[in-house]
Amino acid sequence: MLSVPGGGLLRPQLDVFVLVAVRLYRDGIADALARDDRFWVVGRCGALQDAESQLLLLPAAPAVTVVDLGLPEGAGAARSLRALWPDMSIVALGVPEVDADIVQLAEAGVDGLVTQDASLAELLDAVAAAVRNEALTTPTVAGVLLRRVASLAGEHRPTEDAYLTRREREIVVLISRGLSNKEIAQSLRIELSTVKNHVHNILEKLHVHRRAEAVSAARTRGGLDEI
Repeated sequence: MLSVPGGGLLRPQLDVFVLVAVRLYRDGIADALARDDRFWVVGRCGALQDAESQLLLLPAAPAVTVVDLGLPEGAGAARSLRALWPDMSIVALGVPEVDADIVQLAEAGVDGLVTQDASLAELLDAVAAAVRNEALTTPTVAGVLLRRVASLAGEHRPTEDAYLTRREREIVVLISRGLSNKEIAQSLRIELSTVKNHVHNILEKLHVHRRAEAVSAARTRGGLDEI
């Protein structure tokens, strides 16, 4: 925080970089940011390669980079910047309200989505919000993102046939006691290959990759105490 005459406090300005393909738009956005007391423009350019070169020369990554989807790389530009500067907020500019495009940008790691119909004031507010881990966007974009989250949750939600059989639960209990597959086979008096098949099915049903994770997931579901 910076002090100002009269004893008040002034929030430090946010460093912003502008990556917009068309010079007319680029200069207009940069000038609007510069006139806003919240921001300090540290650079501007119209190509991803130039942006990466300029950003590397800065003493520190800016708080936010505004990325134009009109670039040849499209969402790939945001993805490249995210990989190089993971702590830098990225605001995508000119986002079409199309489900596939919105989801693609969200998965690319953008922090703000500014639609093609947004006003200049909305862009400036979105830049400030991105640093606060907030997203100012339209109801349409919000709806797309919520549907995507629901879809992902549905993909990982166990179905009725995903519940463990009694034999599988017995094997999970023995795994929790530290028994190997061979020891489980001896304890249950079944073939080793049968145990391996059961363990494979258990991991698939519980959507895990390790035996210890299977024990934890099975305990979370409940039912092991009934054996």
